[in-house]
Amino acid sequence: MTIHQLSIFIENRSGTLVKVLQVLKQAQIQIIASTIADTAEYGIYRLICSEPIRAYEELKKAGVAVALSDVVALELDNEPGRSADAIEIISKTGISITYMYTFLFNGKGIMVFRTDNPEAAREAIILNNLKFIAEKDLSTWV
Repeated sequence: MTIHQLSIFIENRSGTLVKVLQVLKQAQIQIIASTIADTAEYGIYRLICSEPIRAYEELKKAGVAVALSDVVALELDNEPGRSADAIEIISKTGISITYMYTFLFNGKGIMVFRTDNPEAAREAIILNNLKFIAEKDLSTWV
């Protein structure tokens, strides 16, 4: 029910993001979605990619500070308000969402989020017939 996401810690200085992207390019790993959250001194580059375990290993080998975590990914109809509907379902169960990002893929909305309670999120998703994206589904995207 969860997928792997990479969280890469990069300094806010020229060239650090390029190094990460070059490692992934050389390994021929496709980035599916990404987002950067920054502070004054560093950024957290979160990404979903075609081969997260291999990407993690390649980045570690290159000396990049990277963590692998599980996040929930939902497929939503590409209609206004579908994200609000999904978040309402999740929040009614008392589940906290640490962060979230969305994107469109093949005419569908994709919502990725991290929660403090993945089991409760799983139950809410199943009970409310929300469509989750599994790790194996990502390989069909590239």
